[in-house]
Amino acid sequence: MGDDINGLHHVGHIVQDMNQAMERYRRLGFTVESPAYPVLPRVPDGPAEPFGVANAHVYFPRNFIELVAVVDDTGRMPGEARPIPLQVPADKLPGLRAAIRATAANITSFLQRFQGVHIVIADTPDIDSVAARLTAAGVGHGGVHAVQRPVETCAGTTMEPIRYLEISYPDLPAGRVPEGRIGFAENPPAEALKDRRHTDHPNGATGLVECLLCVADPALPELERRYSTYFGPARDGKVARFDRANVTVVAASALADLLPGERPAALPALVAYAVSVRDIAATGRLLRDNDVPIRRVSPREMFVPADATLGAAIVFRQDD
Repeated sequence: MGDDINGLHHVGHIVQDMNQAMERYRRLGFTVESPAYPVLPRVPDGPAEPFGVANAHVYFPRNFIELVAVVDDTGRMPGEARPIPLQVPADKLPGLRAAIRATAANITSFLQRFQGVHIVIADTPDIDSVAARLTAAGVGHGGVHAVQRPVETCAGTTMEPIRYLEISYPDLPAGRVPEGRIGFAENPPAEALKDRRHTDHPNGATGLVECLLCVADPALPELERRYSTYFGPARDGKVARFDRANVTVVAASALADLLPGERPAALPALVAYAVSVRDIAATGRLLRDNDVPIRRVSPREMFVPADATLGAAIVFRQDD
């Protein structure tokens, strides 16, 4: 179990203000791609306008961080935004708008809990195998979906197909579990990954390497059991590490041992994620030069606290 997982595909950081989030991430030394804003007419043949949920990406060679914001009622877009026209036959327009509205409501409900990371998607080479495994284990999910997303390649922006599924929890809306959205996505073949434009980050970040979920102490055994059906067995204790997915679950009483001074905004909560960097000393210098607060964990690891990163502590770890 869990042999069909290759680490993290992406995490989703849900924010109230896309402009503020991009500025903050750039101060942290990440290169943030221009945000994509879906545009869609209200009525057939009407003018297209921003609608639904916008996102921007921090890309690494094999995974990424996604910044997610709900488009406000004014439809305002940042100056550098990329409008993404959504085309649909006139008779399908009401249904598409309803589906997008439901997605926006879902994101808004996450924001009502707290601003921060609410989405963790694991990478798999075989999404159909994952779906069959979860079904056999009695794990609810919405099935495999196929969508397209814009990807920057050496030849420019292309639309890349992606297949994914999201886990569902009893008595919650489809695609939801108590801690947010947990799922799997299938990366394209290795040849296609080579064509992607490799993003250089001033902070030296090279990849997304871990996500940290905090739960109330009494809830840890049940959550460990549940996540074992998602990702395979864990190394356990007060900290359960699901190595194949690069997901760590920590009891609230042990969080300070990993991230001194951090407190979860809610329980359960995705409280942090980690990125690898080429040179931890150089990363530290950049952050200090940008007046970003940092806390040292070890000579090879430091983090920026959640109150400086819009709700999710970001760990910087020396690449092995």
